[in-house]
Amino acid sequence: MKIGFGLPVSGAWATSGQISSVATRAEQAGYASLWTFQRLLVPEGSGMEPVYRSVLDPVAALGYAAALTSRIRLGVAVINVPYLSPGYLAKQAASLDVLSGGRLDLGLGLGWMPEEFELVGASLDRRGARITECLRVLRVLWGPQPSQFSGEFYSVPPGTMAPGPVQPGGPPILLGGTAPAALRRVGRIADGWVTSSRADLSRIGESIGIVRDAAAEAGRDPAAIRVICRGVVRAGEEAVHPDTGQRLLLSGSISQIREDSHWLADQGVSEVFYDLNWDPRVGSPDAAPDEAAARAARLLEELSPTA
Repeated sequence: MKIGFGLPVSGAWATSGQISSVATRAEQAGYASLWTFQRLLVPEGSGMEPVYRSVLDPVAALGYAAALTSRIRLGVAVINVPYLSPGYLAKQAASLDVLSGGRLDLGLGLGWMPEEFELVGASLDRRGARITECLRVLRVLWGPQPSQFSGEFYSVPPGTMAPGPVQPGGPPILLGGTAPAALRRVGRIADGWVTSSRADLSRIGESIGIVRDAAAEAGRDPAAIRVICRGVVRAGEEAVHPDTGQRLLLSGSISQIREDSHWLADQGVSEVFYDLNWDPRVGSPDAAPDEAAARAARLLEELSPTA
């Protein structure tokens, strides 16, 4: 199983200096990938977690990291499809793939927050059908040129989009989601599944089973579907599940976190990325910047694949 790391995009450590430091040190330490996420707006009085209160744009952050690295892969988990037109998303992703030398993994989601949909003028209706058609548009625009497409929601007039991605067929497309319908969609049309920060990792095997069963039913190779797990790391504390009282995976000592990662691999996870943006002492806007940076640097080294 591959081990990745969350790029500094939230709170006190989300600075150009920290992106530079983390990106270069992660590559040197043998991490397989760097990951970002998207949050446009925190509604007034919502009480959302500190990680969401101050977040850099995921594509801009990956573009910055691409210029500082040469081997490590770059992923976003996730961009919400309703917030952008497929044409603009295709251009962004292809450009980042070109500038990174073919290192992008593109994670896409449905979105869920009504206030963000209002902000961008998008509709909450029929999100599943829209994301399915969006993937068709992306692959058309990343395919042979000139291209053309006419669908229920989106159209591509005859024309050419260039430059095309470095990776043949475009960057791998990963889909988020936790509902059975979303998991089956992954198996049918995507290159992989990326878990959410709220996922109950103790039951991840059940979700992976739904994904792979759907892939088999669609005539695809279930083993070829990647499973990327956002590792919400709680180092130094044994956090417990509010309902079961059991220790949450990826919490506790470094050895416990490593053991949990091995267990996730046994469940079928292809890659886990340790994401310190969810650590309040790192990813909160209220954290002391120097202390956040020092904690992140220590955990990056202690959790590295080569440590």
